[in-house]
Amino acid sequence: MTVVAGILVFAGVAVVLASAAGMLRARAMLTRLHLLTPAPAISAPLVGAGLALANGWHLGSGAILLTVALLAVTGPVLQSATGRAQAACEGDIDEDLPS
Repeated sequence: MTVVAGILVFAGVAVVLASAAGMLRARAMLTRLHLLTPAPAISAPLVGAGLALANGWHLGSGAILLTVALLAVTGPVLQSATGRAQAACEGDIDEDLPS
């Protein structure tokens, strides 16, 4: 593993650990969800890029990068939908507003 790949993977893991540590301290579900948002949005691309650099450029690296791209695009959307559903269950959303 090259130095750059190691730094990228380490940075991605550090973001996940910081998010998880913050989530453990939070009490409300929406706050926990907010604190976990950097995991798919920031750390997944860092780890994916590090793994792709470490493995070299071939079909396996393409699969890693495709998975990371899908996770980076769909992760925040899924977290937003989960937060909206939780807020609706708690009555924090006005039903007259559009979805």
